[in-house]
Amino acid sequence: MSSSAATRRPLGLRLLVNGFTLFWLILAAFPFLWTFWGSFKVELDFFSIADWTNALTGTLTKATHGSSVTGVGYEGAWIQEEFWKAGINTTLVCIFVVMTSLTIGTLGGYALSRSGYRYTFWLLITALIFRAMPPITLVAGYLLPFFEWNLWGHLATTVIVLVAINQPFTLWMLHSFFQSIPKELDESAKVDGCTQFQAFRHVIIPVMWPGVITTGLFSFLLAYNDFAVTSMLLSKDNQTMIPKIASFMGTTQTEGNVMFAVAAVVSATAPLFVLVMFFQRQIVSGLTAGAVKG
Repeated sequence: MSSSAATRRPLGLRLLVNGFTLFWLILAAFPFLWTFWGSFKVELDFFSIADWTNALTGTLTKATHGSSVTGVGYEGAWIQEEFWKAGINTTLVCIFVVMTSLTIGTLGGYALSRSGYRYTFWLLITALIFRAMPPITLVAGYLLPFFEWNLWGHLATTVIVLVAINQPFTLWMLHSFFQSIPKELDESAKVDGCTQFQAFRHVIIPVMWPGVITTGLFSFLLAYNDFAVTSMLLSKDNQTMIPKIASFMGTTQTEGNVMFAVAAVVSATAPLFVLVMFFQRQIVSGLTAGAVKG
């Protein structure tokens, strides 16, 4: 039906829709593609004020390195500045944040969605207010005990704080997904001899899996892209990728290397594209399940 309806559209309308879609895709992809291309140039080419076409031709890059493209930015970031350590730290933080958030969120969201008590609504509202607060104000309250107990600068400390900040968001999303699943499934499982937890594990979770993946991905992105918490709670030796990229830019007292930052930005962004493309079907399915209740 949809394909036949599409063929019945006027040719001009189809060209307009396809042209707009292509234009939107180019517009959306251009910043990343431009940054990716520029990461293989020297700074004077990519940020040329005299002639912007130097970023395309690589005139000064060729004069300096004998080729219009160079991997000096990636070599400097990953080897000289040891950006790979920041990548490992980011991976560890994201894995533990996602695992902890989903474990608490699935159990808590399921319990709240099946609870008939009035305090459930106010508990969710309190969680929403907590999540709406700027993370920087919440981190400030953690600093004093972390310094006193010698916990500042460690990855485990950052994981705990990120879970505390992101848990209300995870709880809300999973609660919404669980509410979209009829309670009759639980009752049918209990009639067949399952306990409440067995019904949750063997019946609800398989149905709910796209929602879990969607929530886990959002939780991953919140931890992966965080700057405020990680920059305040991690020492220089334990930095994750986002604060490490910021350090490449330098300060008024220290000189940075912008091309190291450009190469690191491309390196940090590429895995996100792969992750979203890999889980795109589950994301769409999960968002649809959460949007349709009953």
